[in-house]
Amino acid sequence: MARVDPAVAAARNAVREVLTRLGRDELVLVACSGGADSLALAASLAFEARRVGRSVRSRGHAVRAGAVVVDHGLQEGSAEVAERAAEQCRSLGLDPVVVRRAAAPGPGATAAPDAAAERRPGRGLGTQDATRPTFDGGGPEAAARDARYAVLEAVATETGAALVLLGHTLDDQAEQVLLGLARGAGARSLAGMPRERGIFRRPFLGLRRAQTEAVCAASGLDFWTDPTNLLPDGDVVVTRAGQGAAMDPSPGGYTPLRSQVRGRVLPVLEGTLGPGVVEALGRSADQLRDDADLLDTLAAELLDRARTADAAEHTLDADVLGQAHPALRRRALRLAALAVGCRPSDTTTRHVDALDALVVSWSGQGSVHLPGGARARRACGSLFLRAAPTGTSDGGTGVQPPSTTQE
Repeated sequence: MARVDPAVAAARNAVREVLTRLGRDELVLVACSGGADSLALAASLAFEARRVGRSVRSRGHAVRAGAVVVDHGLQEGSAEVAERAAEQCRSLGLDPVVVRRAAAPGPGATAAPDAAAERRPGRGLGTQDATRPTFDGGGPEAAARDARYAVLEAVATETGAALVLLGHTLDDQAEQVLLGLARGAGARSLAGMPRERGIFRRPFLGLRRAQTEAVCAASGLDFWTDPTNLLPDGDVVVTRAGQGAAMDPSPGGYTPLRSQVRGRVLPVLEGTLGPGVVEALGRSADQLRDDADLLDTLAAELLDRARTADAAEHTLDADVLGQAHPALRRRALRLAALAVGCRPSDTTTRHVDALDALVVSWSGQGSVHLPGGARARRACGSLFLRAAPTGTSDGGTGVQPPSTTQE
């Protein structure tokens, strides 16, 4: 029997673990950009889909495997890159392979809710289930990410797919944790990306980026490197041996923050602290995710106990909140803010501090201004949170719906 490349074996095992939960003939899609991570995932899915559950005692069954290629149209030649990725997916035997153009981010595009908003579905205000993962910050990157996940969800619905596989690796997870740490984010953000959320799965969160490139090499796949993932010409990446590697320039001289963390920060950390930094950051994310999941569940239960009926506003019993542990109370107050339309990425510690002061340091202060025009006030022993009124094109008014708790 021919020896299987170790990276190929690791990738296939990771995908097999996800597929074994599926029934016969269910459709699984891989989100493929043509990069090393997603092409390696596509190749692994194509192989494993034919043999789900197979073992020495069972012949197993098969699931259907397809792909979605999203063209953002933000770079010259993006349509050709998308078609090339689709061709490679078809050559692997994936079917259907859908190429879809994402809506271009408009001027002033803002971020999707960030990883700090992730939590398990629960009861109470602002605990709707979520499907869309997120990364860091706002701006065009976040808007493009929003558009990409909208396409993936739409295609999954159209095709009846049970799951969509994403190619994020352990390196991506480490970058996510460092970005959250630099922002002074809480445990939820530092927990990074989950392995599963809604229809999305990330089988490769335990694999390094070098392994996905090795899978492509062993499989004869020519992957594409996004220029925005490279540092500007002349920048030097410090290696463990103290040598430097110059990187190619990104178009227009723009280098996303995540790419700078990848090209500058992580190499310096590994050069200073030694190998294993990425793996350690990944372990920290796993541990913090368990902690954050428990705290979020308890916070949602606290919010349920504090909630009172009010048709116009979200009303909370200040005494119930005041008796709770600060860690749970503050999480519950943040959930309440999200429920009245505050974007998770905009709802900062400063806002939560102000809400908490209404509960535990009440001295007659006025309303608290929350992101998006929402307001909170205290009166008669209760906390009242109100979504911002918004005008409509026909001159009417309404209330912004609660923001979904998204990844």
